[in-house]
Amino acid sequence: MIDQLSKYYSCRILTEKDIPSILSLYESNPLYFQHCPPEPNFATVKEDMLCLPEGKAKADKFFVGFWNGFDLVAVMDFVYAYPDEETVFIGLFMVDQAYQRKGTGSHIVTETLAYFAKNFRKARLAYVKGNPQSQHFWEKQGFKSIGCEVKQELYTVVIVEQSLED
Repeated sequence: MIDQLSKYYSCRILTEKDIPSILSLYESNPLYFQHCPPEPNFATVKEDMLCLPEGKAKADKFFVGFWNGFDLVAVMDFVYAYPDEETVFIGLFMVDQAYQRKGTGSHIVTETLAYFAKNFRKARLAYVKGNPQSQHFWEKQGFKSIGCEVKQELYTVVIVEQSLED
């Protein structure tokens, strides 16, 4: 199933042995962590891989890597049926700096949303308010604010979503 997320990149669930590659990808994106602290380390990567929204089971969460040969191009964390049965929630999407500004992220998102559309009516995510790179990227992908901002401990997030129906 996960291998069907992309026709161009090989995809698989990331494991603890992938943490060095994930950490390297995270570290290539310092702007993200300026807006969304703390700075990445082994423990924060592991936390990202395991954290779940309240009420969801491990079986609903996927922390996926998109690979070009041995290069980890992007990571995507998503949760099925959250916050409702019709929605897939993208908790994190990050592209390695070396692959940015080439259409890579847009291509991966387009492919994954097409895959999600088989089982869900909407995709939802949250980006950190004040991060222009994230806001621009998700708006370019067709995500629109639902008019809700949520205050976290260290920052505020803007909730956006996109219909997956034609």
